[in-house]
Amino acid sequence: MCPKSLSEKNSNNEVACNKTKIKKTCRRIIPPKMKNTSSKAESMLQNSSSAVHTESNKLQPKRTADAMNLSVDVESSQDGDSDEDTTPGLDFSGLSPYERKRLKNISENADFFASLQLSESAARLREMIEKRQPPKSKRKKPKRENGIGCRRSMRLLKVDPSGVSLPAAPTPPTLVADETPLLPPGPLEMTSENQDNNERFKGFLQTWTGMSKPSSKNTEKGLSSIKSYKANLNGMVISEDTVYKVTTGPVFSMALHPSETRTLVAVGAKFGQVGLCDLTQQPKEDGVYVFHPHSQPVSCLYFSPANPAHILSLSYDGTLRCGDFSRAIFEEVYRNERSSFSSFDFLAEDASTLIVGHWDGNMSLVDRRTPGTSYEKLTSSSMGKIRTVHVHPVHRQYFITAGLRDTHIYDARQLNSRRSQPLISLTEHTKSIASAYFSPLTGNRVVTTCADCNLRIFDSSCISSKIPLLTTIRHNTFTGRWLTRFQAMWDPKQEDCVIVGSMAHPRRVEIFHETGKRVHSFGGEYLVSVCSINAMHPTRYILAGGNSSGKIHVFMNEKSC
Repeated sequence: MCPKSLSEKNSNNEVACNKTKIKKTCRRIIPPKMKNTSSKAESMLQNSSSAVHTESNKLQPKRTADAMNLSVDVESSQDGDSDEDTTPGLDFSGLSPYERKRLKNISENADFFASLQLSESAARLREMIEKRQPPKSKRKKPKRENGIGCRRSMRLLKVDPSGVSLPAAPTPPTLVADETPLLPPGPLEMTSENQDNNERFKGFLQTWTGMSKPSSKNTEKGLSSIKSYKANLNGMVISEDTVYKVTTGPVFSMALHPSETRTLVAVGAKFGQVGLCDLTQQPKEDGVYVFHPHSQPVSCLYFSPANPAHILSLSYDGTLRCGDFSRAIFEEVYRNERSSFSSFDFLAEDASTLIVGHWDGNMSLVDRRTPGTSYEKLTSSSMGKIRTVHVHPVHRQYFITAGLRDTHIYDARQLNSRRSQPLISLTEHTKSIASAYFSPLTGNRVVTTCADCNLRIFDSSCISSKIPLLTTIRHNTFTGRWLTRFQAMWDPKQEDCVIVGSMAHPRRVEIFHETGKRVHSFGGEYLVSVCSINAMHPTRYILAGGNSSGKIHVFMNEKSC
């Protein structure tokens, strides 16, 4: 045979011998717990031997005696290395240094895990867990004698002591979600909820219809001095006869009729009610009439400046209605079922055009002379929410809005259908704003009520790019969840004085001067609750305050009582 075939035959024999030795060694050193590891090792060794065999076939045919001697020397050197890394009970002959090192590590790891005695520890843990588990109850069930078991509650059995079955308890009524469907569109008839006497109701309507013309007396008077103003306030008292229960829910809005002869108060409540109260009617229960023109809170209420026999009410339900006492109906002025209204005011002195604020930050321009109940222009403001809208008393193209944390002044002539930018922004507030109003005669001042317990007064005598802050009055405005939020209002007779409710004890209604000084504090034994909403008569010294239970407390001069 040629040398080439002899060398190939020898190499194959060596590889086969190596495989046999490795398998025997792995079976001897690997414990049963590491069979998976040994199988992987065998597969890796098989791959390595096949690779060696492939490489040997690729060698060049020239095999000399020197090459054979060199291979013998290498094997002898490997045997020498294995002697250095020998492990008792292992045979590393014929293995490469890497394989010998690997098998040695496997043996050492197997011995280490065997020394940990994990199986014995797991068995002991199982025994401990089984011992800690509570033993199964061996309690025997009580024996029944003569078909009678254990004693049971007769109440649970629904029988009386004599053994007679009790009647079935009535099922409690199911709670229905508080749904407030919208009232039908169009005019609604004036129907009183608390009065059934038709003759008395007709007389009530005639009384309000007789107020169709405003008083001819000139109401435009100059400001009185603070001294005389205080003297008139000191003469205002409250009595049991001037405390009225008008509505069933909290008062959200209030207006005083400008009549000089009769004291007429209008109240807007949480559940869509509008209450009218005539303080000159005796007995006083006969002077209160409650109507239901809305289905949600009535947040804004005004008597028409052109016809005091008309009262306009705005509600969260997206409707604005005008109560006409001469026709005994609530006429629909504006309706938008997709939005919720918050406030409105008259842009024109004849009450023909209105500006309406929405809770979502939109504003509507409404013209009552146009047929229908839609808007003339709908614009979105730069505010996320609008709570109040108030028109400047002199320059009626300007109006102010109070929102989340900003107060903006707009020009009605510059409103567009997309997004209207304000002329001025008052950014001194740190929390949400409940209201913002111009002073009633000149509009030279603006008062805001903020949730940071501050009343702020600004100088709006010159509407420019910025309105300076004049005074900050510290006042507790934290009314909580169940009380209506405070709204500071100007006194229409004394436009440098502000009226606001108070959380202090004893309960009171306070008046502050624009400089921040307290001018007067209304109170008494018949004022026992917080009056969040207050209104002052435009010409007479009469103050009405509404609380969160539907009551109004009226302070008036003793001569007017």
